[in-house]
This record gives sequence, structure tokens and C-alpha cells, in this order.
Amino acid sequence: MTPTDPQFLYMILVLPSLFGLTLVGDGLNKIMHEESGGIISIVFGIIFIAVVIFAYIFFSNYLTQQVPV
Repeated sequence: MTPTDPQFLYMILVLPSLFGLTLVGDGLNKIMHEESGGIISIVFGIIFIAVVIFAYIFFSNYLTQQVPV
């Protein structure tokens, strides 16, 4: 699997990013309705999205060095 394959992008980038955006949206909804735990959801969502971006950069660099295209 190369980093340019659609399966790679879908598996490493799109699905986990949607989960992180869901956490952020849930946190915003909790804050707007003055429920507890909204800030925690937003922080975990942002951390999750940052980890996804880091993993994408790491794996795309690692796979381009290991697998000749």
C-alpha cells in the first residue's frame, strides 16, 4: 500500500478525523447547553486530530522510504 492509495487516506486520515470532529462537535454542543464535560471533549478531539495528522505524516514518510513507488 502506498501513501497515495485511496484506501490509505481513508483508513489513516478520513475516518479518525471524523471521529475527532465528532468529539469537538459534542464538546461544543455540551458547552452551548451548559452541560459539564464540554471542554474535556473538545480537548480530546483536538488531541485526537493532532495525533491523526502526526500519524499520517509519519506513515507517509515511512512508507515512501520503505516501499519503492
